Amino acid sequence: MEGILGQLACQAVWEEFLAHRLMKGRFTWNLFQDADAFVAEEKYRSIVEAFLRGDAPGIPECRLINKMGTSKKRTVYSFPPDDTRVLKLMSYLLYRYDDRFAPNCYSFRRGVKASDAIFRLRKALRGRRMWAYKLDIHDYFNSISIPVLLPILRNLLADDPALYRFFERMLADGSRGVMAGTPTAPFLADVYLMEVDRYFADAGVIYARYSDDIILFAPDRDTLETYKSTLLDFLSKYRLAVNPSKERIYAPDEPFDFLGFKCLGSAIDISEATRRKMKGKIRRAARALQRWRIRKDFGPERAMKGLIRIFMGKFFEDDDPDALTWSRWFFPVINRTEGLREIDRYLQQYIRYLGTGRHTKANYRTRYHDLKTLGYRSLVHEYYVNKRPNA
Repeated sequence: MEGILGQLACQAVWEEFLAHRLMKGRFTWNLFQDADAFVAEEKYRSIVEAFLRGDAPGIPECRLINKMGTSKKRTVYSFPPDDTRVLKLMSYLLYRYDDRFAPNCYSFRRGVKASDAIFRLRKALRGRRMWAYKLDIHDYFNSISIPVLLPILRNLLADDPALYRFFERMLADGSRGVMAGTPTAPFLADVYLMEVDRYFADAGVIYARYSDDIILFAPDRDTLETYKSTLLDFLSKYRLAVNPSKERIYAPDEPFDFLGFKCLGSAIDISEATRRKMKGKIRRAARALQRWRIRKDFGPERAMKGLIRIFMGKFFEDDDPDALTWSRWFFPVINRTEGLREIDRYLQQYIRYLGTGRHTKANYRTRYHDLKTLGYRSLVHEYYVNKRPNA
């Protein structure tokens, strides 16, 4: 089998990749035209030739971005745009190793979605009273130890030593982990905990991992503590730290949270933590717009439209085909709407607040019809539209 670096120089492989992304809805028309020109003009060749000579992509740009729903920052990395295009194709070709991962790993797999984790957990737990332990790994991608990762990667890529050497050079710095935000980081993050996933799969434990989020189940508290101890020993071996604020034990018949969902029996809704984060984001955005409106001395309607535009983009399909909007992440999975209703009410409250600058009963003079005229769309309404067979 031809090595992946060699395939990067093949025009037919690039055309297949573009067709795949187009069929998956990963392109707007402008993005597709840009990518098509990149391939047609063979702009990838000089980059691939450099990789084949033994060059790494170079030093990535580092930036801090807001974590979703909080004021905290996270570090992400990016290579130059053309290097990133080539690395995206590499990431696509790395799916040849997908069958080496355990079935309980749900992140960044071909044909596997986050929703599969929720549905499979629900099926496995049906009619059973189980204890659960959930954790989140702190700054997972950037905390991965490169000296620990490389032997695992060498074994996995034994059939493609040139590709292994490429990763060895790219990760040589070591201080940045696998560089969150770069195209190959998700694959490397799946590789790093292969042993952990496989251990629990072979042991028959109900367990799911999506990148840095892990949950496992046991029939009683003592067994759960044993599983928990084993998992924490693994994470210590891999030099990873648990985020203590996101570590939780759930008793039987208590709803558990995973990947932003709240699950109890067959009922699936948006988790309380997700609701709190989104409310915080709405509140902070509204207050910022109000301060800006006063400073610039413009009318309230402009600020109201601004808040609506921000959150309609976060909730529903937008111009970024890769954006994880609520309609893409939550709508296909949930079967309860209490969480959507709560966020609808909260966002409406803050849109009306921008009309007066205060939280008073007078705000309700701005009718629901007025909000719709400004561009507001209800989460609950859009959820049910989305659920219609011919929607």
